[in-house]
Amino acid sequence: MDSLWRAIDEAEPGPKWAGLFAEYWPDYYRWWSRDGVETRPSYWESRRALKAHMPELLPLYDRLCELAGGGDLQARFLSLYCPPAYLTSCSQAIWPGKEPVLVRNYDYSPNAFDRLIMRTGWLGRTVIGVSDGLWGLVDGMNDAGLAISLTFGGRHVVGDGFGVPLILRYVLQTCETAEEAGAALARLPTHMSYNVTVLDAKRRFLTARMAPDRPAQITNATVATNHQEQVEWTAHARLTATVERERFLLNRMMLHPDTEEKFIGAFLRPPLFSTAFSLGFGTLYTAVYRPRLGQMELRWPKGAWAFDITTPVDGEMMIHTPDEGPRVLLS
Repeated sequence: MDSLWRAIDEAEPGPKWAGLFAEYWPDYYRWWSRDGVETRPSYWESRRALKAHMPELLPLYDRLCELAGGGDLQARFLSLYCPPAYLTSCSQAIWPGKEPVLVRNYDYSPNAFDRLIMRTGWLGRTVIGVSDGLWGLVDGMNDAGLAISLTFGGRHVVGDGFGVPLILRYVLQTCETAEEAGAALARLPTHMSYNVTVLDAKRRFLTARMAPDRPAQITNATVATNHQEQVEWTAHARLTATVERERFLLNRMMLHPDTEEKFIGAFLRPPLFSTAFSLGFGTLYTAVYRPRLGQMELRWPKGAWAFDITTPVDGEMMIHTPDEGPRVLLS
């Protein structure tokens, strides 16, 4: 399976972002309105939620709505408030070496993915990461040396809150340390359950277990897959092998410590790497973040793309991902 990835660099929201919105909007609109537009919050409800929980983003939100055409539907979508439910898989871990590294696999449907790296200077802060929702992020890093990524938390519950990609954007725009990120993650409402891991430039880290129906738990976990304290959605856990992947990563870190390169390489092989694309859980990429150094790298079994947060990132790369095959689980 071949897919075209793009890297876009635009310090302030402008014609590049507007062009991306025009290109992606038809597909995003079909997804966002699939249950009927009347099921989504109104513009005023959405903006009120942003003002209450992420007021720092309001000027940016208003500018993006303007670039998107100023329409009601576009503005409601861009709030990412109470979006449709969606499921991912994913694995992430912090390799605790001399230079700690945040490594993650993003497992999702290739038909519902931007394949877009964005480097922005919005609100005076440089942020680079993998885009979702055209201003949200599924993982990323800022110029203060804070890196962040997410995994689905493995629970059915859907509530009132923001899509987690916007939560990650907010953290990177407003926080500089793991402590600050933890405080933000503890108070921000999420519409589904997620595990969010952060690593800062001073080697501090945490994993927040977020949920719409209970307070977030801020933990010192270095590994997160697709459950929280315990498995609550058995069918999803079996399908994605969340417990097996967690155990595999913990063993690599504790019982058989790897070098950095071996640890990263393990994400490109089963049981962490998946080709279950028809189920929506194929591995689309492996991301490697070295936040103190300002370095980000995306890897695939037959390719890699490296970035530095201080350097413009415009470009394209054709990536080949292994064809679908049986998922290999640990015994």
